[in-house]
Amino acid sequence: MGDFSERHGTRIAAAFLVVVTILAALMFTGGQTSKILSTVGSAVGDPKGGGGSGSTQGGGNGSGSDPAGGSGSGSGADGGGQVADAAGEVPTLLIVRTGELTIEVPDLGAALRDGDAAVLHAGGYISGSNRSSDAGGDTATETYRIPSAAWGTTLDALHGLASTVVAEQIQTDEVSGQVVDLTARIANLQATEAALQAIMARAAKISDVLDVQAQLTATRGDIEKAVAEKAHLQDRASYGSLAVTYRLPVVPSPTRTPVVPKGWDPGDDVARASTKLVGIGQATTSIGIWLAIVGLPVAVGGLVLVAAIWQLYRLARWLIRRREAMVPEA
Repeated sequence: MGDFSERHGTRIAAAFLVVVTILAALMFTGGQTSKILSTVGSAVGDPKGGGGSGSTQGGGNGSGSDPAGGSGSGSGADGGGQVADAAGEVPTLLIVRTGELTIEVPDLGAALRDGDAAVLHAGGYISGSNRSSDAGGDTATETYRIPSAAWGTTLDALHGLASTVVAEQIQTDEVSGQVVDLTARIANLQATEAALQAIMARAAKISDVLDVQAQLTATRGDIEKAVAEKAHLQDRASYGSLAVTYRLPVVPSPTRTPVVPKGWDPGDDVARASTKLVGIGQATTSIGIWLAIVGLPVAVGGLVLVAAIWQLYRLARWLIRRREAMVPEA
């Protein structure tokens, strides 16, 4: 009886241990998945700080592929091409050159042809062109992209076309540090992406899959943005930008000769007074001539007319008085 009870108690204890072990295994598996997801989520939020964590987790999975989801496998395929190139070696020194040059040339058409030919011969190209004409003359502006290695020689060739260098401004910006930082950031993001792909392959819950997918999409976007920014900096460093303005010499406008004021000159006063007197004499003589030729006949004619009217008036009065004398008194 005692042996039976002992064996029965042993079986119950063993079954209890098995159940407890299964429950503990299930709880441990779910907690580990949540912990890994949380760690990688922090890595995505801070690529530099979480890069090491992502790299450690990514190292546990060799391929990082997602046979169930096309999104994870597609990101891994892209990482082998564009991202691998972005994380390659960075040149020791990258300098972005930009500048503006204004020159006067004797022949605008010939200068444009020679300037374009010099840039094309150096391996560059023309990225923009503008030509205008105004009161100041014809001008043309060409925007050149010049290889960094041929910047100096091409600039000297453009100087040789000028009769006068009116203005010149050259700027340089060293971007090697920015490219190195972008390269490191791309590598950290790539490691984080690999860790997320590994978690995607092991995730069992739909909520975990959706969370990892969202972080994969954000990480892929950060990678592509960093790769594009790095490529843009490298392109600007490989080809400098120079805006050259060609113009004809400015024709100087005629200037008036300044009049020097004279001092007091008695001779000048005598000359002006004599001129005035002569003018008065001429005017008086002209008036006398007009009076002699025109005024005198008019005056004589006027007197004759007045005398005739007066005589007629007297005759009329005499006739009136005589008629009154001949009338008899009543």
